[in-house]
Formats: sequence, C-alpha cells, structure tokens
Amino acid sequence: MTEDALTPPSRIERALAAVERIGNRLPDPAVLFIALLIIVWVLSWLLSGLSFDVIDPRTNAPLQVKNLLSGTELTAFLAAMVKTFVTFHPVGVVLVAMLGIGVAEHTGFINAGLRAMLTVTARWLLTPMVIVVGIVSHTAVDAGYVLVIPLGGVIFYAAGRHPLAGIAAAFAGVSGGFSASFVPSSIDPMLQGISQAGAQILDPAVALNPLNNYFFTTASSLVIVGLGWLITDRIVEPRLRGTELDGDLADLPKMQPLESRERRALNAALIAMGLGILALALTAMPSGSAWRAPSGALTDGAAPLMQSIVPLIFLIFLIPGVVYGAVAGTVKSSRDIIQGMAKAMSGMGYYLVIMFFIAQFIAAFGASNLGVLLALEGAGLLQALALPSAITVVGIVLLTAFINLFVGSASAKWALLAPIFVPMLMQLGISPDLTQAAYRVGDSSTNIITPLMPYFPLVVVFCQRYVKTTGIGTVTAMMLPFSLSFLAVWSVFLLLYWATGLPLGLQAAYSYP
Repeated sequence: MTEDALTPPSRIERALAAVERIGNRLPDPAVLFIALLIIVWVLSWLLSGLSFDVIDPRTNAPLQVKNLLSGTELTAFLAAMVKTFVTFHPVGVVLVAMLGIGVAEHTGFINAGLRAMLTVTARWLLTPMVIVVGIVSHTAVDAGYVLVIPLGGVIFYAAGRHPLAGIAAAFAGVSGGFSASFVPSSIDPMLQGISQAGAQILDPAVALNPLNNYFFTTASSLVIVGLGWLITDRIVEPRLRGTELDGDLADLPKMQPLESRERRALNAALIAMGLGILALALTAMPSGSAWRAPSGALTDGAAPLMQSIVPLIFLIFLIPGVVYGAVAGTVKSSRDIIQGMAKAMSGMGYYLVIMFFIAQFIAAFGASNLGVLLALEGAGLLQALALPSAITVVGIVLLTAFINLFVGSASAKWALLAPIFVPMLMQLGISPDLTQAAYRVGDSSTNIITPLMPYFPLVVVFCQRYVKTTGIGTVTAMMLPFSLSFLAVWSVFLLLYWATGLPLGLQAAYSYP
C-alpha cells in the first residue's frame, strides 16, 4: 500500500468529492431545461385559477398566470417553436462572431499572436503576461484551455520557475478571470441577449447593448491581473517549491519561437487589423457619419455602429485571419477560409441544442407570467427586508458562485437565473446591466475549483506532465487562493465601481428605469 493510500483525504478533497457526487446527479443542461419547461407548464396550470394581490406594471391590472396547458396555448407554443428558436437573440450573434474567430484560429493567427506575446516577456513579467494572454484568449473560446494553459507551464519551466505555478497563473487568467476582458468576445452578446430576454418579461421595450458591461470588464482585467500576479508569486509558487518534478521532462512540449514566415504573416495581419480599426474610427468621427444615429450619437441604440458590433467582431478577426493565412501559407484558396468557418461551426452543435431548449423555456416562462409573478413577489419580499442594494447585488454574486460549482455552462446558468433575477431587481430599481455584471463576477470566480468544469480534468493532465502524482485535490488546493480572492476582491471592486458612478459599458445604467 502506498503512502498516498494511507493519507486520509483533506477537507478540501472531501468537500470536492461531495460536490462531484451532487453535480454528477444533475442532468445534462439540455435535459435540465426540458424539465424546467415541463415544470413551467404544470405550475402555470396549477396557479392559473388563483388570484394574486399584485398589479402587473405592464397593464396596471391584477396579475393573472396564464395556463400553458390549455389547448389554445399548447397549439400556439408548437406553432411558434421554430420562430422562437431562430429569433432567439444569443443564437445569431454568437454564430456570426464565431465565423470570424474560427477563421483566425484555423489559419494560425490567434496561435501566433499568443506565442508572440509570451516569447517577448522579461522573466519577472512572466506571471502578469501569462494572465493577460489568458484573458485575451477568451476571444478564441476554448483556445486558452488547450494552448495558453500548457504554454504557461512550458515558459515557467524554461525560465527556471515551477511549471505548476505557470499553469495555475494561466488557468486563473483563462477561467478564473473569464469575465475580465478588454477585448470583446462572443460571451458579451450571448449574456446580453439572455439578460435582454429576461428584462423583456417585465418590460418588452427594454433593449440592451451587447457591450453593456465592457468598461467594467476592462477595468476588472486590471484587478484580475494584479491580484493573480500577487497570488501566484507570493502564495502559490512558494508553496510549490517543495513539490519535486518527476515527470518525463524530455517529452514536454516546447514553446517554439515564431519562424520568419510566421513573423511576417503576424505583422501583416496586425497591420491589416490596425488599418481596419483606423478606417472605422475615421469614418465614425464626422458628425454626419453613416455610423451615427439620427440624433448624431454614436452610442445611441439606433446608431448603426451599435447595431453592427457583432458583425464588426466578425470582421476584426476574419480580415487579419485571412491576411495571416495568405502570408504564412496556411490559406491556399478560398476553400481554406470556408473550412475555418465550418470547423468553428462544427463545434457549436451542442451549443445550438442547449439554445433550442433555453429559447423554448424562456418563451414559455415569459408567456405564463410566472416570471413577472416571481419578480413582483420577490421584489416585495426584498423591499420588506429593506436590505441595501449593495447587499442584494453581493447576494447575486455569491449565489451565482455557488451554483457555478454544479452547473458549468455560463449560458445555461444565466438562462436559468436571468428570467428571475433581472426582472426582480428591476422592481428594486437595479438595472439589468448591473445584475448581469454581478452574475459575471460570481460565474468566473469559482470556475477554477470545480471538477465539473469540462476542462478541469485537462488541467490535471497538464500538471501530471511535471508532477505525476497530481490529482484533483492538488489542482483545487493550488487554485483555491485564486478563487476565494477573486470572489472577495472582485465583489468589493464591483461595489466601489458602482459607488464612483463609472459607466458599466455602452448604453448601460445602474438603475431602472
């Protein structure tokens, strides 16, 4: 019997085992939303005959729950099923953004850009640079997990530092700081679309900007980089000094510098990206620009610039991706570009399945008036408790962080919570933009300590290349300081950011209406 077998599990390992058992009992997110849809139908039938002492703010009449199991409502639900899915906001915007990102990833532009950032960094700046690259990698969806995290270990090892500390720093940036980003990504319109759908349960006229949290997430990236730097260098790496490397180091992947052709291609792609951004800025500056709304504002909801954010994200990755591929030789013909788009779409199948059932659930939830009932009753309870708004917002952060331990999908969680939290907090005068920001803080902070996160086992494998005995408990103990610190400091930062009145994002507000 080995020494590890004689060692009793730690408290963290026992807690994680319990979390894993509970999480494994949850159904697949798609099945979860099918079950929720059935629950909505049944509740609408049970509550449709009751009278409620609340006034529907949309009609100024007593609220009435609609029975979705009636013949009329069931046939209407089936007749609208296709339209409900194809017009569901998060579907189109995410797929369009992914088309451009897929080309940039397929041609090697994103890979080369990340490698270039990591290879020109001084040793003492390795930690913040790895975290920054992890944050930037959010634009490529899963690229950070499969590229940046192992490279974090490689460059730390090459610099004479403990490779597990590099993996921890990269993991913290990629996943722990998932909602801290200064580069727009597909997660922005996805969450905004779900938030907007939740807000429209109460106010159908609400329209949110896809970058409604952009300024906050940009500022948050500075917090995550600084905090992650401190934790890596002062807590995690010193603790790892006694952990010996016993892996087969000869077989470890090497961080290869860019070849001359790759450098030329990257420079050409960055020039193309810069010229595109410059052209956008120059055409938007004139007072009579076609990018402006009739009122002359660039940030107005009616401005073509605001309505074109997702297509612009598509182009800002498509153009440099094509230029890079043409110069580097990874694009031989137009077929290679289309192949990159097709490859990106091939990985979206599961997302589309989940979105189909989420769309049906949200539509039924809104049609039943259950969301409005929960919002009004919940708001009444919170108003009766007379809790400060700051405590309510922090409560949203903590509850989201807890649920994240069991439900890993950001879109699935928010689709579940937004129809309840967003309209409920709107009744308390808190905007959907602020509620979404609170959700993003909680959603990110505990990503790195739950084995139920799909890429968590992959991180364990990366660590085992250096330390063969690495297990779930090892990685969790390594990441726990990041998780707890991010949760506490980021929550305080949100409150301070709110107190200063700095804008959350484009066309965003703190209060409603």
